[in-house]
Amino acid sequence: MRADTRLSRMLHVLIHLARNEQSATSHDIAQMLGSNAVVVRRTMALLKNHGYVLSEKGHHGGWRMAKPLTEITLLDIHKALGSTSIFALGLSNDSPACKVEQVVNAALVEAFDAAQALLLKRLGDVTLEQLAADMQKRYES
Repeated sequence: MRADTRLSRMLHVLIHLARNEQSATSHDIAQMLGSNAVVVRRTMALLKNHGYVLSEKGHHGGWRMAKPLTEITLLDIHKALGSTSIFALGLSNDSPACKVEQVVNAALVEAFDAAQALLLKRLGDVTLEQLAADMQKRYES
């Protein structure tokens, strides 16, 4: 199964957008990500629908930030992108009447739920500004 990299890619894009004065076109973003402009537009539209970015059409158009990085958490972007499951692990339902399968699935669901809650809390505790500040420190050292 292929990993969903949209969260890390969009965090990357948003920090670049916040650092630059001018808008970035879908084509520019696609080149930066090694992606396709149509995919970028589709994904950025999700962020636009949640008020994190703005788009302008025309010769000097493109994408720009609608909110400061201090007001956006990693969890906000995760949710805006559709909140896909954090884990790609699944449960077996081959034999639903089997007591062993029931016990195994119950234990896994409990573990997955606890791990996901912890991860989502952590995503909610980190702002994009914190990432940008860390990035700036790395440039300076």
